Amino acid sequence: MARPRKPPENLIPFGRVAGSYGVRGWMKVVVDDPELLAAQPAWWMDGTERKVEATKLHSGTLLAKLEGIETPEVARKLKGKAVHIPRPEGGEGRYYWSDLVGLEVVNAQGAVLGVVKGMFSNGAHDVMELSGDQPRLLPWVPGVVVKKVDLPERRIEVEWGADW
Repeated sequence: MARPRKPPENLIPFGRVAGSYGVRGWMKVVVDDPELLAAQPAWWMDGTERKVEATKLHSGTLLAKLEGIETPEVARKLKGKAVHIPRPEGGEGRYYWSDLVGLEVVNAQGAVLGVVKGMFSNGAHDVMELSGDQPRLLPWVPGVVVKKVDLPERRIEVEWGADW
């Protein structure tokens, strides 16, 4: 059952309910890192903690059974809801989109291309949306376009021409 408890301050959105699955209240969840989400003992949705009873991977989708959700009708009511979890540590070479927003983007020649305004996925790869003198969209392709991310210096170095 949903637990009335104050949410932790370090919650981040980590997935989204895509719909119900089966007849016992399971739901499909869209997430980039299903193993990490599946390992969480509880998820937060709309400020409410929900205990995770079981998870499994099925055809590239994470399926989850949450405490108190016993029917497909109840699961369908959660469609579109964001799933929040306490922020896991990023680790070397791993960044969350929220870490990148606000970082200055500089090319190999030292030209400032802008500041990361937002991130999104176009299906093929992630994309940085930059604000500045000239709004830009740069593909997030590590090792090819993105050469270095320096979180303490709040800077991303890229291989990208200033006039592209």
